[in-house]
Amino acid sequence: MKKTLRLTTKLLAIVLIIATLAGGVTAFAASTTQTLANAPDLYNYVCQGYNGGSKGPIMITRATLQDKYGLSKKTVYLVTLSGTDNVAYQATNVLTDIMVGLNLTNPLLDSASAAVLNAVPKGSNLIIAGHSLGGMVAQQLAASSKLKSNYNILNTVTFGSPLISAGLQEGKTCRLGDKADVVPYLSVNTFILPIHAIISLKTERSGFLATKAHTESYRSSVWNSYDVLGNKGGNMKLILEVKTRAFFKAPNYFGLPY
Repeated sequence: MKKTLRLTTKLLAIVLIIATLAGGVTAFAASTTQTLANAPDLYNYVCQGYNGGSKGPIMITRATLQDKYGLSKKTVYLVTLSGTDNVAYQATNVLTDIMVGLNLTNPLLDSASAAVLNAVPKGSNLIIAGHSLGGMVAQQLAASSKLKSNYNILNTVTFGSPLISAGLQEGKTCRLGDKADVVPYLSVNTFILPIHAIISLKTERSGFLATKAHTESYRSSVWNSYDVLGNKGGNMKLILEVKTRAFFKAPNYFGLPY
């Protein structure tokens, strides 16, 4: 009887150890990936670039692009850029806004291009996303001859960004803009290509006033029906490999604090 009891106790102990280890492995595996299921998830991820300059406004993360059923899978690199941010010596200032609005080359574009060329294997698939100024530069990246000749640019998704480099981008570009957000119209293309600038913007009304629509709308539920590629009613999501995430700084080349 005692031998049976001891054997039972040992077996229970082994089961508990295995269960604990299995739980630990599951928890670890879960922490190595992050799923972006829709446009608000993507926007919140882009906003990690607003970090006071401690890490930088540019992020590159390897990921799997797949539909919600897992039938279609593709390895991609997600390149994200946050927008205007008054950080000392960082190229996210008003001067860069003006340069990008005129579709000129600029330090944020140069830094992002260099980051991709140095960190992403040639021939890889790219998805580029950005908010505000970052979304404008995202469009410039998708139109860059260097990137187009070295990578497969699949999609560009922007939040609250004006039209830039119209017709030159590789892949599909989706611009999302709240109806109360005026920023998506603040570029030279609004005057040169007004119909394109207006029609190409996908709009929703979140209920935020203009003062908050530019920053708060894109994480609200009104955009939940848009997938990570900016398609309303789409079913694509991104499974990020968290360990591969890298931040890159973007110094302005004028040596000015702001």
